[in-house]
Amino acid sequence: MPVLLTPALERSIDLLRCPTCRAHPLRPGNGALRCPAGHSFDVARHGYVGLLTGTRATSGDDAPMVRARERFLATGAFAPIGRTVARLVADAACERSTVVDAGCGTGHYMSGVLDRLPHARALGLDTSVRALRSAARAHARAAAASWDVFRPFPLADGSADVVLNVFAPRNPAEFRRVLRPSGRLVVVRPTGRHLAELRDRVPAMVAVDPAKEQRLHRALAPFFEPAVTERVEYALPLSGPDARDLVAMTPSARHVDRADLPDDTLLPGRVTVSVLATAYLPR
Repeated sequence: MPVLLTPALERSIDLLRCPTCRAHPLRPGNGALRCPAGHSFDVARHGYVGLLTGTRATSGDDAPMVRARERFLATGAFAPIGRTVARLVADAACERSTVVDAGCGTGHYMSGVLDRLPHARALGLDTSVRALRSAARAHARAAAASWDVFRPFPLADGSADVVLNVFAPRNPAEFRRVLRPSGRLVVVRPTGRHLAELRDRVPAMVAVDPAKEQRLHRALAPFFEPAVTERVEYALPLSGPDARDLVAMTPSARHVDRADLPDDTLLPGRVTVSVLATAYLPR
């Protein structure tokens, strides 16, 4: 039996372009999206469409990483970040905005934006099949598609009012291409203080590059100018299980075996959450 498209995916089809032809729109048919040239892309039973072809740069987060992220985010520990993202978007977006979340993960932040904008729609892109299963069900107005952020996006020019990029890789040229001239790019990234206490106890965790901020601005400068930057920083009480999930949900999971983490009594009971959130205007 053909897989039925979710209402959110049906609502977002007009944004999509065939990733093989790079020009033709996609249309639904027999549980897939098809272009006039005959290229076909299956819609998974979990609701997302698989647009990636060929060799992937990365397979994205695996199932244990996604489960850890879902558990941790469900605690509300990063809720202040989500509220800041949603507010930055709402301050600039129109009522019926189209939001593209590049590197959407489980769709957590995309969903928060949609809660703030009751008539908006969103499309999340990610390489992780396991994360996309969650993203496709994160919100009634959120669609999801498999895609590598480093490749040209399978989206029409000027099709988005907002591009979200939260703790994810960036493709500035494509962000600019798919944004309307009046659009906004919202980027969230950690500062050097983010989770410092946990990294002190778990040296194998991935550190924040001190030059990260300079590299970000150099990469974005040809395409965007910053409009407003907010620092979200607070002390977060942290239980042992939550600390383990926090390590397991990040790229550090590829370098730290959960069994090698210190005993709960040696993990910090409190960590600093510290991120920067910037809304950028297209040049």
